[in-house]
Amino acid sequence: MAKAITRSWFRVGLATPSGAPQLVLASGEHMGQAIAEAESELAGSWAIAVDHATADQIPLGESVGKGHVVRLGDAIGLDTFEWPVGVLPSVTGGVTGAKRGWIERADAALLVIEAQTDADHVVDLFLGMLEHLPAADNLEVRILDHFEHGDTDVWLTSRVNAKKILRFLDDFDDDLIHNGHVELSIYLRAQKATLRLTEHKTVVWLAQNRDLAADVERWLDRLDVPRVESLPTVADGAHYHYRPAKSRDRKKLADELYRQRLRKVDTVKR
Repeated sequence: MAKAITRSWFRVGLATPSGAPQLVLASGEHMGQAIAEAESELAGSWAIAVDHATADQIPLGESVGKGHVVRLGDAIGLDTFEWPVGVLPSVTGGVTGAKRGWIERADAALLVIEAQTDADHVVDLFLGMLEHLPAADNLEVRILDHFEHGDTDVWLTSRVNAKKILRFLDDFDDDLIHNGHVELSIYLRAQKATLRLTEHKTVVWLAQNRDLAADVERWLDRLDVPRVESLPTVADGAHYHYRPAKSRDRKKLADELYRQRLRKVDTVKR
């Protein structure tokens, strides 16, 4: 007997090219699918917030059908920043004032430079930084414990170079770059540094020294990411992680990483 498909309902805030942001109810087999259906309901819209619908909000009868989106009216008080795919603030309690930019975070032991950009530029930012690196030795793929309520699994490539990492990420962008349940780290062993795409879809440079600090700032400038005084990120408020509508589930992603010759080097229990 075929397994029954379960769909869940979500409230999705949508920004539109003109007019006030809108709030809709949409369903999907997972959050990312519901967000995609909500965006398809309003031409040119993009998701700006999400949360789970409560039992009293879920429509009954014919509205339960696949692909049905229920419009709820104006979404009051939501920022219209176009978040990178994979993360969204909650409809209530989410961060405000998000913007493109980079900042140096205070840290006693490391140089920490964090950059944030919008949905249209996150791939250009992360892969653009990768292209500027003087070297790249390994790619780590961390599948986090909030992906289908599993453990955190750490996968690692064999020793590779930046061009191979770039091609790999370009081939699996939906499953890796745009998946809010995945964190990517590129290691530069000689420079004692890491370039990371975090689970919150910010790009972070971590280094034990400042040897490449001026270079990193120059790369960010070339990628049109300005230095800012403050940088609110989705992590500063209530938020959700999700995967794109047509991406692999956790098991299929792990199977694909194995086929691509990555090794699972660690499992961190919940």
